[in-house]
Amino acid sequence: MSIHIAAERGQIAPSILLPGDPMRAKVIAETLLEDATCFNAVRGMLGYTGDYKGKQISVMGTGMGVPSLSIYVHELMVEFGVKTLIRVGTCGGLQRAMRIGDIVLAMAASTDSHVNRLRFGGMDYAPTCSFELLLRAYEIATAQGVDVRVGSVLTSDTFYDDDPDGWKRWARYGVLAVEMESAGLYTLAAKHGAEALSILTVSDVLESDQAATSEQRERDFTRMAGIALEIAP
Repeated sequence: MSIHIAAERGQIAPSILLPGDPMRAKVIAETLLEDATCFNAVRGMLGYTGDYKGKQISVMGTGMGVPSLSIYVHELMVEFGVKTLIRVGTCGGLQRAMRIGDIVLAMAASTDSHVNRLRFGGMDYAPTCSFELLLRAYEIATAQGVDVRVGSVLTSDTFYDDDPDGWKRWARYGVLAVEMESAGLYTLAAKHGAEALSILTVSDVLESDQAATSEQRERDFTRMAGIALEIAP
């Protein structure tokens, strides 16, 4: 029985969107879903289920970082039978050519977290997304004229890094962006035979010190969530 999600079996759809911020889950439910009902408010981690173009879809916050996300993702799959999980969040762009509002489809996730080394006895595991979800997201974004980038991201355990230039090493190896959850999501989805994808919006660019305004964050987040809703089965 789930100790973090106060829902009954059947209240959560097989497909779910996962923003880090529970208030963003509330915004998605209220603005993009029809007849949305709240299935969870435990610890303020809001979750809703509603309809989108005839499909039943859920949305729920995960909190920040691999540990928080991993608790909710594990329980969603094991206790509630969720099969498709789509993270919708923000990221920091690492490449000079990137711009505020760019959409990043995270094909793979490197990480500085040791959670997978603990899981795999000191060995490195390469977490990757669902190719099916990735392809559909790319096709839909392209058809909508959305500036989309596909590649690897860095899932970091550290938001305020003591080394202000540490990100440059990852950038040299072609990593597109840094965020805090995708490696955990992809690993757990693989373990439980589920499909997962992170769709991320660039909210700042480290190379050029660009940062999104509150208006840009709201507009670009809605666009990203719309792509996620379209690809959810």
